[in-house]
Amino acid sequence: MAYLSQFIYPSAEREEQFLHGIRETCYTSVYPFQILSEHGVRVLNFDEDIVVLYGGNGSGKTTALNVIAEAMHLKRDALYNKSSFFEDYVGMCDQVLMRELPSHSRIITSDDVFDFMLNIRGINAGIDARRDDLFQEYYQNKESGFQLRSIEDYEQLREVNAARRLTKSKYVKGRLNANVREHSNGETAFLYFTENIRENGLYLLDEPENSLSPQRQMELAEHIARYARFFGCQFVIATHSPFLLAMKNAKIYNLDEEKMRVSKWTELGNVRAYYEFFRAHEGEFTI
Repeated sequence: MAYLSQFIYPSAEREEQFLHGIRETCYTSVYPFQILSEHGVRVLNFDEDIVVLYGGNGSGKTTALNVIAEAMHLKRDALYNKSSFFEDYVGMCDQVLMRELPSHSRIITSDDVFDFMLNIRGINAGIDARRDDLFQEYYQNKESGFQLRSIEDYEQLREVNAARRLTKSKYVKGRLNANVREHSNGETAFLYFTENIRENGLYLLDEPENSLSPQRQMELAEHIARYARFFGCQFVIATHSPFLLAMKNAKIYNLDEEKMRVSKWTELGNVRAYYEFFRAHEGEFTI
């Protein structure tokens, strides 16, 4: 059941008009400007109950998803860094709704799932305070207007760049290392999706395959397909998981192309890589 029919991002020309007025001021980033327009992303049509945004790191699929979520005031659990110009960008967007959006509609990100796993599974004794410090450190670095002035600033530059490049979960998890309890993470992550996806709603999922085994990814794909077909849900998913990309009747926007286009899942580079790998090792499998 479609709730969102169309989402319209600002054109490259409109972006340029806005950015022209701030050229005199030094900014380290004008994110999210000039991310999606580089891939020709202008209008997304949601004429299927499952629409997938596919692309590698830096392709803009997560940005596209977060802009939709912000513009539509969707619920989220984990905080999201909007950057200095995020609200300006969102204000230039527009959307077409087919019907009133249910209040429980939401975006689910890897940060949401990671926070849930920490809360449910806990972390080793003495790590709670460190985790909170890392959360604060992440947001400070993410929002920093830091500029390199001398070689002594190099370590800080690395942390700032890491915060800008990584999601909160990857930033924090990488610094907690083995202190985070890993057992049963897949079951806990899958539980988060099943508890938060309800009947009749719009759900934006950002790389839901994170923390899920291939088997769990296939189960999640079945869960999504079932709720789209029988329970009145609409999904917009940013992913590069072949198990989610293979969902029947899913419309796939390929952001890895120089100009975004709709593609079949079997045409996608990530899927082709899996195909070529297993074909090369076909003789090693026994039936």
